Amino acid sequence: MTSLIVQHTVKDYDTWRLVFDEHETVRTRHGATGHELYRSLNDPNEITIVNRFPSREQAEAFASDPSLKEAMERGGVTSAPRVTFAGEPEVADYRQSERQTRAA
Repeated sequence: MTSLIVQHTVKDYDTWRLVFDEHETVRTRHGATGHELYRSLNDPNEITIVNRFPSREQAEAFASDPSLKEAMERGGVTSAPRVTFAGEPEVADYRQSERQTRAA
């Protein structure tokens, strides 16, 4: 699995979100299997999206799709996107460890 992590600032979250949702068909056409969306607690117009793809090639193909730039413009992205390609995540759930500790 490859994660395509994109961070940027938008003019208005609600406007941006409509365009982001419309663009799902392009993400899935490139093989995206899902996403996580985060908003900064300090500025709700600072967005981080973690898109999940089966391969780096699919993630790169999506990132270079010409419609992405157009969608970002329509959505009111006001900053240059910061893009990171990442591999398999390491996931830890501390809540599970806490329950095990309490039960012991």
